[in-house]
Amino acid sequence: MHHKNLSSRTVVNYLILIRTIFNLAISESITDRGLYPFGKGKMTIRIPEAQKIGFTSDEIQKLENAEGITEAQQKAIHIWLVSFYFAGIRVGDLLQLKWSDFNDGRLLYRMNKNSKLISLKVPDKAIEIFNNYRNNSENEGLVFPQLKNATLNDTEEVSKRSQSITRNLNRRLKIAVKHLGIKKNISMHIARHSFGNISGDKIPIQMLQKLSRHSSVTTTIRYQANFIYKDVDDALDSVVNF
Repeated sequence: MHHKNLSSRTVVNYLILIRTIFNLAISESITDRGLYPFGKGKMTIRIPEAQKIGFTSDEIQKLENAEGITEAQQKAIHIWLVSFYFAGIRVGDLLQLKWSDFNDGRLLYRMNKNSKLISLKVPDKAIEIFNNYRNNSENEGLVFPQLKNATLNDTEEVSKRSQSITRNLNRRLKIAVKHLGIKKNISMHIARHSFGNISGDKIPIQMLQKLSRHSSVTTTIRYQANFIYKDVDDALDSVVNF
């Protein structure tokens, strides 16, 4: 018998799939509800709490000042940093940014996920990165070249290409951070978590909601609950430090 070392999250995903299949089978009268293995007194699915570890400002400065890495790794870091500078803009939206989305020092773009129109100031740090890409006329008006030659109104093609590009970016980012002596895991999505991480001590939750483009502040509170330790740490210290 072949044994696989599966993460607890993967096991949960399999169990959720099995539960879904059982529910479908019961609704189609293919199996009896008495055989259903989930629920009270039976099997329960416990979703493990994800520990979303963002980068600190010191670690992000290491990325900003990265040296001794390949050009491909540097470009991956550029894309990661731009995502961070724009409050964790998702990689799918980032790869489709066009120079025409920028006007009067602002970025105006429509989020694919929920079609919201977003307007954000372009930070100076982002402008510095954009200057490396501005004069490339072969990119078909795109800021970053990865999706050139793609049919941008073909959502399926763009989605598949974006997933493949993201895997490549993540691989290059991992090699780069190892070279820079950063021990944490990195991916494009961690840029979003890092913004949430650093914002906790700097801006009110309602402002983070606006910058993160969450439709409900409840989502933002859940999202930031992964990061905010400072208040809890200070409360603990106030009790035990006497």
